[in-house]
Amino acid sequence: MLLDAHAHLDRYEEMLAPALAEIHRHQIFTISTAMDLLSYQRTQEIAVQCPLVVPAFGVHPWNASNSVNHLPELAPAIAQSPMLGEIGLDFHWVKDQSLYTAQQKVFEFFLVAAAEQQKIVNLHTKGAEAKILQLLDHYKIQRAIIHWYSGPLDIFYALVDRGYSFTIGVEVLSSAHIQTLAQALPLSQLLTETDNPGGAKWLTGSTGMPALLYNVLDKLAELKGTTRTAIEQIVQDNFQQLIAADPWFAETHERIFGTMEQQSGGKGKTGDERI
Repeated sequence: MLLDAHAHLDRYEEMLAPALAEIHRHQIFTISTAMDLLSYQRTQEIAVQCPLVVPAFGVHPWNASNSVNHLPELAPAIAQSPMLGEIGLDFHWVKDQSLYTAQQKVFEFFLVAAAEQQKIVNLHTKGAEAKILQLLDHYKIQRAIIHWYSGPLDIFYALVDRGYSFTIGVEVLSSAHIQTLAQALPLSQLLTETDNPGGAKWLTGSTGMPALLYNVLDKLAELKGTTRTAIEQIVQDNFQQLIAADPWFAETHERIFGTMEQQSGGKGKTGDERI
């Protein structure tokens, strides 16, 4: 099983059918994160079409100002969602500092819920890495997926020390900084993502498709001095460990990993190609 721990399937529009076909063909377990409530509702509809898709509810920091005065209305979706994301702060692409208060208020609303409901958070950190670290500590968040981290090394190492997972995606193919982070990241905290369809489009101008994950895996194998098969297994093991005791993912864990263990004769991890 491949893992795309951060995508936006609701943004494919007319390319959705071929994208879902690729997910099915390559067996890519996909966390499709939302940007707002309407995005989450569309993602839920998409998930009905493909059992490999899990919809996650969040309000992206770019949309925080539209939701900050309606936070109680978000509570039912938060309670329903197995993971909370995409949430976070953005002090880089958002230049208007008057919007930062709304971002933080929305983000903290989700962090309170994540702590109370013991849910994984899927985080956007661009330009606000130090503040996010502070808030994760304040709310005692135990499990986080740090999406597409590209910030300073000191905060990176602090987040690593707290045991959080990091997604490495398509920018690893071209960015020396992302490659440095990927090399420094402990294998036990490695996850993969595409941020499709927009991640690749932002970098190359072409709509990202799910099979781009293979390019990411190949580059990670090169950087880590191992094979694609080894990286696939490591990422699968890491995600399985992340959700193993999570009641919100109990059905998913049994459906995906239970089936896989039965097919492999219950052998579980091999560890043969770990480094």
